[in-house]
This record gives sequence, structure tokens and C-alpha cells, in this order.
Amino acid sequence: MNQPRALSRRTALASLAGAALAGTAAWPASAAERHGRAVRFATFNASLNRSAEGALVTDLSTPDNVQARNVAETIQRVDPDVLLINEFDHVAGGTAVRLFLDNYLAVGQRGAEPVRYPYHFTAPVNTGVASGVDLDGRGGAVTTPGSDAYGQDAFGYGWFPGQYGMVVLSKYPIATRAVRSFQRFLWKDMPGHLMPPGYYGAEATAIFRLSSKSHWDVPVRIGREAVHFLVSHPTPPTFDGPEDRNGRRNHDEIRLWADYIGGPGRGAYLYDDRGVRGGLRPGARFVLAGDQNADPFDGDSYDHAIRLLLDHPAVRPPATPPSSKGAVEAAQLQGGANTAHTGDPAYDTADFNDTAPGNLRVDYVLPSRGLAPGANGVFWPTSDDPLYRLVGGGTNVPTSDHRLVWQDVYVH
Repeated sequence: MNQPRALSRRTALASLAGAALAGTAAWPASAAERHGRAVRFATFNASLNRSAEGALVTDLSTPDNVQARNVAETIQRVDPDVLLINEFDHVAGGTAVRLFLDNYLAVGQRGAEPVRYPYHFTAPVNTGVASGVDLDGRGGAVTTPGSDAYGQDAFGYGWFPGQYGMVVLSKYPIATRAVRSFQRFLWKDMPGHLMPPGYYGAEATAIFRLSSKSHWDVPVRIGREAVHFLVSHPTPPTFDGPEDRNGRRNHDEIRLWADYIGGPGRGAYLYDDRGVRGGLRPGARFVLAGDQNADPFDGDSYDHAIRLLLDHPAVRPPATPPSSKGAVEAAQLQGGANTAHTGDPAYDTADFNDTAPGNLRVDYVLPSRGLAPGANGVFWPTSDDPLYRLVGGGTNVPTSDHRLVWQDVYVH
């Protein structure tokens, strides 16, 4: 990537977008020189999921799907170097990814410059994969796709295999052969797991996978460095009963990464889909990203699960989290549950505009120690910004109910 051009382009985009790209102040040039090149990592739950298998391919096969154009423009405005997209239906062979790259990101949207990602990674996820077991206790396993009942008995909630999938896009090479996936790791094999006591029978317990989508360690080659992009999308901690099965699962999905980066003692029990055991080697650099469906203060999280990462000794969060003025405005205008929140609305990343839980901070980009954090932000324009049309006012969702979150880090 031509760094001077990228920096110049981002300066122009920041001027155009105004508050939409406002985040913490960038490091001065002398600091950037000391800490290496600036690389922008981002996460975006783009809601590019569809209710029927194959529908996303249909929508992306032409360049005029309004929502896909909005998603592409949002990405173009922020111009991340390495990006996780959550809720992008997985299609075998990568057809949907290529269509999105060619028909949307490679085409300038409404005055934004095209953005090209020569490298990408996607893989199967647990959503919509039939377990063959009655996981929800309604009496008999549902194995025919296309219904809520089927989704409840799938390894991860979904009406068909691959719904709500993930994809990583990168301007830097991805070491594809070195990717580690934990799609098939069993929940019962996590020491001290939080599976609800007595809720799942022996048959379900024996086969229940922890990850509701998947957990991927995607090494990205940046110069001479390998930065591990640790990505996931834990289940929402709701849509369950007093047993809190989803809240507990969300907690342990987040805990998987906390153990993975916690050194040999904590991560020794883990095994990936190739059977390789253990966590990330000590000293390896990483950026952890995704819609974690967990707010540090508000919402329905089990035992403030995201604190397992925010307070982790291997993580080096920026002094000021990614923020936006648009989130503050939205919380004020919508009121409701937002008025009772403990957390600062400036850090919200999702517009849930309802009586509960209100708007929350659930999307994160967290660098490791050894990576110097720089500028960051949440793409959430205020109502007087020309780009407000990409986020709407809560009652309409022109793009997604989540916002793109970005964090610059300096890599040698």
C-alpha cells in the first residue's frame, strides 16, 4: 500500500465526513516514525445477512442493492486496511465475497473513492448448521432448514448453514495456511465453563460447540511483522429464559479469546479444528475485533463478560475508546433505556432504539501490547452531517443497526 497516498486520502475523507470520522487525535509525525507504519483495523457488523440461502448472492450480483451500496460506502469513507465484516452470509467458494468486492467496494459509491482488498479470508461457521439434537428442549430435533425451530436446534442460531457468517478483508497478505479456526471446539471442554446446570441433556452436552459462529486467528503480514487478527461474533446474551443459556455462552465465547491470549497456562486446553492445541504464543502481536454483543456497563451481559478482554494484561486498549458525536446525539434524541445507562453514550457502537437495552457499546477493536494505538473512531455521523443518510435516525435502518469501529495501530 502506498502510505502517503492513503494518509492524504484519509485527510480528505475526514474533511468531507466531519464528525463521522472524528476520533482521538492522531499521533504526531515524530511519534509515528518511532512506532512504525499506521495500519487501520476495523470491525463492522454490516447486516449483510439474508433470510434465505442464496439471497445474498442474488443481491450482490448486480451493483444496485441499496443496503450493500451503503455498506460499501461506509467502508470507503473510513478506508480500513484490515476489516472484519460480521453478519455476511457464508457461501462456499467465496462467491458472495467476490461479488461484494467487485460490484460494490471496487466502485466508488456516491462520491467516495473505491477501495480494493487483494486478500480475504472466509470459512464455514456454526450458524444454521444442524446439530441433530433437540437443543432447545421443545421435543425432537428439527433438521429441515428454513425456520426458527430449525435455528434453535442448530449449533448457532440460523435458518440455513452460513447465515450470519464472517469475512476478513485485507490490503496486506493473509497467511491463509496459518489461520486457526475454533468452529468445532466443544463448550464442555472449557475448564470451569458456564453451561447452564441441568439445562442440556447428556446428548446435547456431548456435541455442543462453544462458538455460535466461529473464532478465527487470521495472521496478517505487515512488513516483517505478523499481526494476528483475532475475530469472532459471540451470541447475543438474550433470547433465552431464566437459565441464561445465551448469556452464559456469550461469556464463554469471549473467555475463549481471553484464555487464548493468556499464555500457555490458560490456553493449554484449547484445540483448533486441525487438532492443534494451545493458545497464542507469548509475545505475539494481535488485534482482537468483532461484535462481542457485550457492553462493559449496560445491557444483559453475564458478569460483565467484555471485561475479560478490556482488563486483560495482554491487551493495550487506547487511552480513549473509539467514540462519536452521533452516538451521543442518538441517545439524547431516543431517550428511553438510554437515560438509565451507566456507560458514556459517546462509546456506543450499536443503535438498538428500543425500550431495552437501548444503545450499547458492543463492537471492539483491541490491540495487544507491543502495538502502539493511534487514532480511532466510530462511524456515527450526527444529523447535520451529509453522511447521516448512512445511519439514519433509529426508526429506519438504511445500512445496519451497528456502526463501523476503527482503530489505527503502529506496526514496525
